Amino acid sequence: MIERIKDEGLERSEVMEHFNYLTNVIGPRLSATPAYKRAADWGVIKFEEWGLENAHLESWDFGRGWTLEGLTLEMRSPRYFPLFGYPEAWTPSTDGIVEGLPVYIGDWTTDDLRTRGSELRGKAVLIAQPQEGFIEEDRLQPADYEEQVRIGAPRSLPTQTPADRGTLAQLLHDIGVGAVLRPNQGQHGTIFVLGRDNPETASPTVILASEHYNMIVRMIEAGESVSLRIAIEGQFHDDDTRGYNVLAEIPGADPEIGDEVVMVGAHLDSWHSATGASDNADAVASVMEAMRILEDLGVEPRRTIRVALWGSEEQGLHGSREYVARHLGEDNPDNRQNLSVYFNHDPGTGAIYGWYMEQNAAAKAVFDAWLEPLNDIGARKNLMDNIGSTDHLSFTRAGLPGFNSLQDYQGYDVRTHHTNADFYERLSEEDLAQAAVVLATFLYHAAMRDEKVPRAPIS
Repeated sequence: MIERIKDEGLERSEVMEHFNYLTNVIGPRLSATPAYKRAADWGVIKFEEWGLENAHLESWDFGRGWTLEGLTLEMRSPRYFPLFGYPEAWTPSTDGIVEGLPVYIGDWTTDDLRTRGSELRGKAVLIAQPQEGFIEEDRLQPADYEEQVRIGAPRSLPTQTPADRGTLAQLLHDIGVGAVLRPNQGQHGTIFVLGRDNPETASPTVILASEHYNMIVRMIEAGESVSLRIAIEGQFHDDDTRGYNVLAEIPGADPEIGDEVVMVGAHLDSWHSATGASDNADAVASVMEAMRILEDLGVEPRRTIRVALWGSEEQGLHGSREYVARHLGEDNPDNRQNLSVYFNHDPGTGAIYGWYMEQNAAAKAVFDAWLEPLNDIGARKNLMDNIGSTDHLSFTRAGLPGFNSLQDYQGYDVRTHHTNADFYERLSEEDLAQAAVVLATFLYHAAMRDEKVPRAPIS
């Protein structure tokens, strides 16, 4: 069966069709937007086309969505220069065009803001000192090192502002600034852009390429009369404020353990400044392809194999948390007992090297055996380490067995993760196809073995 999975997944792969549709056809998939809903509906359609059963959406209350409809961002004098930047998600629109001399307040104090706030009303405001620190290194690749390495992205490098961020946001909102400009930790045109819906404190905000932000500040400090022209046109989506997960399954055939469940998932949502290729369309495409492979091979698993495409991971693991609370909480003891394992596919790019084992030595022994026949296609090793900030935590925090894939981080933290550079070109067909084969293999093994995947002992 492993050889059949490899043959189907590597010789007749359809993974790039899924990946292309998500990234280039649908594009950014910010939570609660029409684009996200289109992606979720498409997922249901594809699972039904392949013959999976019970393909459907599950929803929960999320909040309004937001889409960028237009952006003007340029320096008009003392020379013309097009500026490079993206509004934060859920930022309000500007009141028409904000044009004229910006005000640099990176060296103001909180008292200055309170006493001189009238000078900022309706103006473009540069709120931070020039960005001097940049994210210049990716996290180390744990599969390449024997010693323990830090698991997680490089530390954020905040720049100095006149007040803590919450106080500053409230003051600028109350003053009524025309637009807020901020630098970020990216360099060479890389821009890290996130955002939250905070209507009580929000001002129209653009994250500039740090080189452009720094240039403007230095021109102002040199006495140049700088004129900017800024307009943000955004649309809030209030008609459907639900979040959505996509679910489907291949039913278990064993009369004794067919109700037990092996799950695999990846988050479908993304940020808005690129097309969410490495975060997380690559994983979604590989997860979907793994299910297609198993269905096309006519696998009749002993346990049920269930797939989930999660919504709103980027805003706090909402989709997976809602699923666990609804189906796997303490008030659902049978479901909890029947869950054998959850495999999550998220941080990093490309091929799957192995799994973070969450300190579960018994499961690692099983996973090591399953990984060995995949060494010839790039699998390396499983690590005892934990990893954070992704959907498997919704399971592990509930005392359930959840594991996240171990992938590559080359160029991920520095260049693509939550940035304007996260496009189709960052990934390769070979890597996405390999990941699908690894996922399909682990799903098959977990669904067919006599026992459920061992759970970590309760500490």
